[in-house]
Amino acid sequence: MRHMNNNIIYLGWVSFFTDFASSMVTTLVPLYVVYILNEGVDKLGIIIAAASFISYFFRILFGYLSDRFTLVKPLVVSGYLISALTKPMLALTQGYLGVAIIRGVERVGKAVRSAPKDALISAYSETNYSGKTFGFHKTMDIAGELGGAICIFLILTWFTLDKDSIRLIFAATLIPGLIASAIALFLVKDIPTSIQAKNEKRKAVINQQDMRLLPLIIIYFTSLFFILSDQFLIIKVKQAGYSVSIIPLFIIILTLTQTLFSYYSGVITDKIGNHKMLLIAFVFGTLSLLALWQEYLWLCFILLGMFTVMSLNTIRAYISQYAISKAFVYGIFYGGIALTSSLGAIIVGQLWKKFGFETVILFSLSGMIILLLVLAVWIWKKPTYKHEDNAITSLDI
Repeated sequence: MRHMNNNIIYLGWVSFFTDFASSMVTTLVPLYVVYILNEGVDKLGIIIAAASFISYFFRILFGYLSDRFTLVKPLVVSGYLISALTKPMLALTQGYLGVAIIRGVERVGKAVRSAPKDALISAYSETNYSGKTFGFHKTMDIAGELGGAICIFLILTWFTLDKDSIRLIFAATLIPGLIASAIALFLVKDIPTSIQAKNEKRKAVINQQDMRLLPLIIIYFTSLFFILSDQFLIIKVKQAGYSVSIIPLFIIILTLTQTLFSYYSGVITDKIGNHKMLLIAFVFGTLSLLALWQEYLWLCFILLGMFTVMSLNTIRAYISQYAISKAFVYGIFYGGIALTSSLGAIIVGQLWKKFGFETVILFSLSGMIILLLVLAVWIWKKPTYKHEDNAITSLDI
């Protein structure tokens, strides 16, 4: 592909096989916890919160270590291997606490690799094509998720969903996980020596230029406090009367939407800018909640997919373009996501359990509308700064 280094393509395939396995897990965990283990939606919220917090918060530490000691590929490979080996252990769980622990350990692998992986992608991205590069990578992520969801759909079409069948599926995730780890180990190259030497002068110190990135980043991860996780939406679909065999089709629609929009949303971001693209993403996120409120569930999943891929690609490209200590800033970014997404999951689970779904949708929709207005005002009044790096002449926050 034009303007695409082979290392980016290899990393894309690593993400494909990893997310293939992850999709098999995340599609089934809500049903497994609520309907097989007979735990409540509040317990599902605890599991989602634990996994999100561990996954994102510890990226601060590993982002720092990556910058401080110039560790990139070793952390990337280790992270993928941890995830590959722990997902199958879900087959051994007997209650929600065991699921939460295994999901937490598996998400440690995500934390280990994420910030260094983003720094590695940035290192091999051509100037002015970071949006396109991250769009491609997210496309491969989502294509893997789509493959995993289709696999689950086919299995549920032919077999009854029970404890034994779900546990067998959990165990089978070892295969794509090990394929991903092998590609990362043997085909992906480490960060170029020239960039390593340059980064030696920037040892994980967040400077004034990096601080200027924080407002837009904070606005983004605050949105994750209000947007409902697709795992909660799976429960809503089941409550709406859809059969278990149909539920994976909703995940397929979600991931197919992300696949179709990911690459080109990155291209558009390079043309119109990060702020405007994030505003568009927030519009889709708000509309997804409106669709959920009116129980247009298929439309809700489509709009959620558009929000997810547009917003994440935008922020990752934003950091890639402007940050000095990239892995460290990615770590800060993911740490903020840890706090907001995990706290949001706990609150949603408790509100749903105690007050019902209508209270949940009112909470989420109100928050997203406020954030949408805040971002619109920010774009209207945003200042302009001189950029310290010669690659970019101005930075509008």
